[in-house]
Amino acid sequence: MSEIAIRARRAAFNRAIAEGDAAAIGPILARDCVMLTGTDSAVIAGRMAQVKVWKRDFAAADRMVYTRTPGEVSVSPVAPVAMEQGTWQGIGGDAEQVLASGLYSAKWREVRGEWVIEAEIFTTMA
Repeated sequence: MSEIAIRARRAAFNRAIAEGDAAAIGPILARDCVMLTGTDSAVIAGRMAQVKVWKRDFAAADRMVYTRTPGEVSVSPVAPVAMEQGTWQGIGGDAEQVLASGLYSAKWREVRGEWVIEAEIFTTMA
């Protein structure tokens, strides 16, 4: 059941990116979450910082739409945590072509019955 819940949260995150809805991203992130970006390895720490970055990204005329596609989701049998691993791609808004892609890992934690992302690491491969 936990794997299904995590996959549903990832789908909601992908929808929020596609729709440019930064407010919908916030509840999927842990308060002290960390993201390590794929190309320049920028560290974006905290929910508010990430939402701010997404708002700025969504406002850009040439923004990319990022999609994370989970491959494996491993839920810990001993703690309320899970690891998601998969691929990601960035598609140009008007171009409809993949401009960047790679691999990612995400650590999730169940907090008060909801799965939230604690950390994401992206690697640009193409």
